[in-house]
Amino acid sequence: MDIQGKIALVLGAVKGIGRGIGLALAGQGACLVLTRHDWEDSFNEMDRVFQASGATHHILKADLRNPEEIRSLARFIRERYGRLDILINNIERGGWPTVHGAYTEDQWDLEIETTLKAKRWVFDEMLPLLRCSDEAVVINISSIAGLVGRTGPAALVFNDGYAAANRGIQTLTETWARMGAPGIRVNELMLGIFETRHGQGTRGWQEVLTDIEKKSLVDHTLAGRTGRISDVVKAVNFIIKDAPYMTGTVLRLDGGFILAGERVPPMPKGIV
Repeated sequence: MDIQGKIALVLGAVKGIGRGIGLALAGQGACLVLTRHDWEDSFNEMDRVFQASGATHHILKADLRNPEEIRSLARFIRERYGRLDILINNIERGGWPTVHGAYTEDQWDLEIETTLKAKRWVFDEMLPLLRCSDEAVVINISSIAGLVGRTGPAALVFNDGYAAANRGIQTLTETWARMGAPGIRVNELMLGIFETRHGQGTRGWQEVLTDIEKKSLVDHTLAGRTGRISDVVKAVNFIIKDAPYMTGTVLRLDGGFILAGERVPPMPKGIV
């Protein structure tokens, strides 16, 4: 897919990975619809960087846990453009065990509603607009929390509800790929520890984790570092532009975090 002139909806674009993806699409000529809700102290910076990009863009405030606000977002896109070509389903809320401690019911509900429920209703409302595109791409952003849960070094940063919600996203990805075929490709980008998601740019990393705990997370990653926004942008570009035969796939982008729990031992001498 050539991104030039395509209509792209990027959720959670106020900062971090969402903003990085939005700016990358802007630089390739996409017309952007961007959402924001929390992190109001970052709104002015978001306005500034997207204005500086020179791209056609619209920034809408929407609580995506509320289906009515999602319907309003879909109406805006329908009335303005009549179609949607790219959906970056990037919305989540994960409470760190080291930050929030034991669960409260409200924290559990917030993680399920934001990380899983909101994605489902967004896709449901955007599906008719995606079907109006000549070629459409959906990318669900998820976390390896859905695979590792609250175990090992990951127990510092992944809570039970966040893990459960991310496990459910794969089911949605596969179902939506079937629903959208053949004109809509739906794939999932499953992220590990990233600089703005459980990494150096977060309050938990800066203020709560000890140096030993930080080292345990990096040491558990085969790449020997946390992920960067540029890593996500490259993967998103690949899925959109260079993978026309890929749909219903979960692409794990974790620097080898999943594999690092088991090292390869030296080859035994054997007895023969």
